[in-house]
Amino acid sequence: MMKKQYIIVGGSRGIGKATAQLLIEQGHQVHIIARNMPEWEGAFDFYNCDVLKDELPSIFGEIDGLVYCPGSINLKPFKGLKEKDFQADFDINVLGAVKVLQMYTKNLQASEQASVVLFSTVAVQTGMAFHASVSAAKGAVEGLVRSLAAEWSPKIRVNGIAPSITKTELAARLLRNEKQLEAAEARHPLARIGQASDAAELAIFLLELKSSWITGQIIALDGGMSSIRKL
Repeated sequence: MMKKQYIIVGGSRGIGKATAQLLIEQGHQVHIIARNMPEWEGAFDFYNCDVLKDELPSIFGEIDGLVYCPGSINLKPFKGLKEKDFQADFDINVLGAVKVLQMYTKNLQASEQASVVLFSTVAVQTGMAFHASVSAAKGAVEGLVRSLAAEWSPKIRVNGIAPSITKTELAARLLRNEKQLEAAEARHPLARIGQASDAAELAIFLLELKSSWITGQIIALDGGMSSIRKL
Protein backbone atom coordinates (compact mmCIF):
# COMPACT_ATOMS: atom_id res chain seq x y z
CA MET A 1 0.00 0.00 0.00
CA MET A 2 1.30 3.44 -0.93
CA LYS A 3 1.99 5.64 2.08
CA LYS A 4 -0.19 8.76 2.08
CA GLN A 5 -0.41 11.89 4.18
CA TYR A 6 -3.56 12.79 6.10
CA ILE A 7 -4.75 15.55 8.43
CA ILE A 8 -7.21 14.67 11.19
CA VAL A 9 -8.61 17.69 12.99
CA GLY A 10 -9.87 16.67 16.41
CA GLY A 11 -7.88 13.45 16.28
CA SER A 12 -7.17 13.05 19.98
CA ARG A 13 -10.55 11.63 21.00
CA GLY A 14 -13.67 9.91 19.76
CA ILE A 15 -14.20 9.45 16.04
CA GLY A 16 -11.10 11.45 15.17
CA LYS A 17 -8.96 9.25 17.38
CA ALA A 18 -10.40 6.05 15.91
CA THR A 19 -9.82 7.35 12.37
CA ALA A 20 -6.25 8.41 13.09
CA GLN A 21 -5.42 5.07 14.70
CA LEU A 22 -6.69 3.08 11.72
CA LEU A 23 -4.73 5.23 9.28
CA ILE A 24 -1.58 4.84 11.35
CA GLU A 25 -2.09 1.06 11.47
CA GLN A 26 -2.21 1.13 7.67
CA GLY A 27 1.20 2.82 7.63
CA HIS A 28 0.16 6.32 6.59
CA GLN A 29 1.60 9.61 7.84
CA VAL A 30 -0.98 11.27 10.06
CA HIS A 31 -1.04 14.87 11.26
CA ILE A 32 -3.33 15.40 14.26
CA ILE A 33 -4.54 18.92 15.02
CA ALA A 34 -6.31 19.10 18.38
CA ARG A 35 -6.59 21.02 21.63
CA ASN A 36 -5.48 18.02 23.68
CA MET A 37 -2.50 15.72 23.31
CA PRO A 38 -3.70 12.23 22.30
CA GLU A 39 -3.56 9.86 25.26
CA TRP A 40 -2.41 6.93 23.16
CA GLU A 41 0.84 5.97 21.53
CA GLY A 42 1.43 6.00 17.80
CA ALA A 43 3.62 7.36 15.04
CA PHE A 44 1.92 10.66 14.31
CA ASP A 45 2.66 14.37 14.17
CA PHE A 46 0.74 16.38 16.76
CA TYR A 47 -0.08 20.09 16.67
CA ASN A 48 -1.61 21.63 19.77
CA CYS A 49 -4.15 24.04 18.32
CA ASP A 50 -7.63 25.41 18.93
CA VAL A 51 -8.88 25.89 15.38
CA LEU A 52 -11.16 28.77 16.40
CA LYS A 53 -8.54 30.77 18.29
CA ASP A 54 -5.05 29.78 17.13
CA GLU A 55 -3.09 30.06 13.94
CA LEU A 56 -3.15 26.74 12.11
CA PRO A 57 0.17 24.96 11.66
CA SER A 58 1.92 24.92 8.31
CA ILE A 59 2.12 21.40 6.90
CA PHE A 60 4.36 20.88 3.92
CA GLY A 61 3.77 18.64 0.96
CA GLU A 62 0.69 17.13 -0.56
CA ILE A 63 -2.21 16.11 1.65
CA ASP A 64 -4.18 13.14 0.36
CA GLY A 65 -7.05 13.46 2.78
CA LEU A 66 -8.49 15.64 5.53
CA VAL A 67 -11.10 14.75 8.15
CA TYR A 68 -12.67 17.51 10.25
CA CYS A 69 -14.14 16.01 13.44
CA PRO A 70 -14.81 18.87 15.92
CA GLY A 71 -18.49 19.30 16.64
CA SER A 72 -21.10 19.95 19.30
CA ILE A 73 -24.19 18.41 20.85
CA ASN A 74 -26.08 21.37 22.24
CA LEU A 75 -29.57 20.05 22.95
CA LYS A 76 -32.03 22.55 24.42
CA PRO A 77 -35.66 23.59 23.90
CA PHE A 78 -35.83 26.30 21.26
CA LYS A 79 -37.15 28.87 23.76
CA GLY A 80 -34.06 28.31 25.90
CA LEU A 81 -31.54 28.86 23.11
CA LYS A 82 -29.74 32.18 22.93
CA GLU A 83 -28.14 33.77 19.91
CA LYS A 84 -24.75 32.88 21.40
CA ASP A 85 -25.74 29.18 21.35
CA PHE A 86 -26.41 29.28 17.63
CA GLN A 87 -23.19 31.22 17.07
CA ALA A 88 -21.11 28.76 19.10
CA ASP A 89 -22.47 25.77 17.19
CA PHE A 90 -21.94 27.52 13.86
CA ASP A 91 -18.39 28.52 14.79
CA ILE A 92 -17.14 25.05 15.70
CA ASN A 93 -19.04 23.07 13.07
CA VAL A 94 -18.86 25.40 10.08
CA LEU A 95 -16.36 28.22 10.47
CA GLY A 96 -13.75 25.92 11.98
CA ALA A 97 -14.04 23.63 8.96
CA VAL A 98 -13.89 26.60 6.59
CA LYS A 99 -10.73 27.92 8.26
CA VAL A 100 -9.04 24.52 8.06
CA LEU A 101 -10.02 23.87 4.46
CA GLN A 102 -8.89 27.30 3.30
CA MET A 103 -5.55 26.78 5.07
CA TYR A 104 -4.83 23.44 3.43
CA THR A 105 -6.46 23.87 0.01
CA LYS A 106 -3.11 24.03 -1.78
CA ASN A 107 -1.89 20.90 0.03
CA LEU A 108 -5.01 19.04 -1.09
CA GLN A 109 -4.69 20.33 -4.64
CA ALA A 110 -1.10 19.03 -4.77
CA SER A 111 -2.35 15.46 -4.36
CA GLU A 112 -3.27 13.45 -7.45
CA GLN A 113 -6.66 12.74 -5.91
CA ALA A 114 -7.49 14.10 -2.46
CA SER A 115 -10.54 13.51 -0.30
CA VAL A 116 -12.22 15.57 2.43
CA VAL A 117 -14.64 14.19 5.01
CA LEU A 118 -16.87 16.41 7.17
CA PHE A 119 -19.48 15.43 9.75
CA SER A 120 -23.17 16.27 9.86
CA THR A 121 -25.86 14.61 11.99
CA VAL A 122 -28.94 12.46 11.45
CA ALA A 123 -30.95 15.32 12.94
CA VAL A 124 -30.59 17.47 9.79
CA GLN A 125 -32.65 15.21 7.54
CA THR A 126 -34.76 13.75 10.37
CA GLY A 127 -36.34 16.50 12.42
CA MET A 128 -35.69 16.02 16.12
CA ALA A 129 -36.85 18.04 19.09
CA PHE A 130 -34.25 20.12 20.94
CA HIS A 131 -31.81 19.99 17.99
CA ALA A 132 -32.52 23.43 16.48
CA SER A 133 -29.07 24.92 17.05
CA VAL A 134 -26.89 21.96 16.12
CA SER A 135 -29.14 21.02 13.19
CA ALA A 136 -28.91 24.53 11.78
CA ALA A 137 -25.11 24.38 11.97
CA LYS A 138 -24.84 20.88 10.55
CA GLY A 139 -27.28 21.81 7.78
CA ALA A 140 -24.73 24.43 6.79
CA VAL A 141 -22.04 21.75 6.83
CA GLU A 142 -24.07 19.70 4.35
CA GLY A 143 -24.37 22.74 2.09
CA LEU A 144 -20.61 23.27 2.34
CA VAL A 145 -19.97 19.64 1.39
CA ARG A 146 -22.00 19.89 -1.79
CA SER A 147 -20.72 23.31 -2.78
CA LEU A 148 -17.06 22.38 -2.38
CA ALA A 149 -17.58 19.01 -4.06
CA ALA A 150 -18.80 20.91 -7.13
CA GLU A 151 -16.13 23.59 -6.99
CA TRP A 152 -13.20 21.26 -6.36
CA SER A 153 -14.13 18.41 -8.67
CA PRO A 154 -12.53 16.43 -10.20
CA LYS A 155 -9.34 17.05 -8.23
CA ILE A 156 -10.69 16.88 -4.67
CA ARG A 157 -13.64 14.80 -3.50
CA VAL A 158 -15.76 16.10 -0.60
CA ASN A 159 -18.28 14.01 1.32
CA GLY A 160 -20.10 14.11 4.63
CA ILE A 161 -21.11 11.53 7.20
CA ALA A 162 -24.36 12.00 9.15
CA PRO A 163 -24.23 9.78 12.25
CA SER A 164 -26.78 9.21 14.93
CA ILE A 165 -25.68 9.19 18.56
CA THR A 166 -22.24 7.61 18.87
CA LYS A 167 -20.48 6.45 22.02
CA THR A 168 -17.82 9.13 22.43
CA GLU A 169 -16.78 11.63 25.08
CA LEU A 170 -18.91 14.25 23.32
CA ALA A 171 -22.08 12.19 23.85
CA ALA A 172 -21.22 10.98 27.34
CA ARG A 173 -23.72 13.22 29.13
CA LEU A 174 -26.53 11.70 27.03
CA LEU A 175 -25.48 8.18 27.99
CA ARG A 176 -24.82 8.60 31.69
CA ASN A 177 -26.49 5.37 32.82
CA GLU A 178 -27.82 2.04 31.60
CA LYS A 179 -31.38 3.35 31.29
CA GLN A 180 -30.31 6.16 28.94
CA LEU A 181 -28.19 3.75 26.91
CA GLU A 182 -31.02 1.25 26.54
CA ALA A 183 -33.44 4.00 25.49
CA ALA A 184 -30.98 5.28 22.88
CA GLU A 185 -30.44 1.78 21.51
CA ALA A 186 -34.18 1.16 21.29
CA ARG A 187 -34.65 4.19 19.02
CA HIS A 188 -32.53 2.56 16.32
CA PRO A 189 -33.78 -0.25 14.06
CA LEU A 190 -30.44 -2.04 14.49
CA ALA A 191 -30.93 -1.88 18.28
CA ARG A 192 -27.60 -0.31 19.17
CA ILE A 193 -25.92 3.06 19.15
CA GLY A 194 -22.93 3.89 17.01
CA GLN A 195 -19.33 3.26 17.96
CA ALA A 196 -16.41 5.50 17.03
CA SER A 197 -15.07 2.64 14.92
CA ASP A 198 -18.24 2.66 12.77
CA ALA A 199 -17.63 6.25 11.75
CA ALA A 200 -13.88 5.75 11.41
CA GLU A 201 -14.28 2.84 9.01
CA LEU A 202 -16.65 4.85 6.82
CA ALA A 203 -14.40 7.91 6.92
CA ILE A 204 -11.43 5.83 5.78
CA PHE A 205 -13.47 4.30 2.96
CA LEU A 206 -14.29 7.83 1.79
CA LEU A 207 -10.61 8.77 1.95
CA GLU A 208 -9.49 5.79 -0.11
CA LEU A 209 -9.55 5.31 -3.88
CA LYS A 210 -12.14 2.57 -3.36
CA SER A 211 -14.63 5.46 -3.15
CA SER A 212 -13.14 7.38 -6.08
CA TRP A 213 -16.55 7.80 -7.79
CA ILE A 214 -18.26 9.24 -4.72
CA THR A 215 -18.40 12.97 -4.06
CA GLY A 216 -20.91 15.52 -2.82
CA GLN A 217 -22.71 12.90 -0.74
CA ILE A 218 -24.07 12.95 2.80
CA ILE A 219 -24.00 9.35 3.96
CA ALA A 220 -26.31 8.33 6.79
CA LEU A 221 -24.62 6.29 9.52
CA ASP A 222 -27.48 5.90 11.94
CA GLY A 223 -28.52 2.30 12.44
CA GLY A 224 -31.41 2.82 10.04
CA MET A 225 -33.01 5.61 12.05
CA SER A 226 -33.40 8.08 9.19
CA SER A 227 -34.89 5.71 6.64
CA ILE A 228 -36.81 2.83 8.20
CA ARG A 229 -39.30 2.16 10.99
CA LYS A 230 -39.82 -1.18 12.67
CA LEU A 231 -43.37 -2.28 13.44
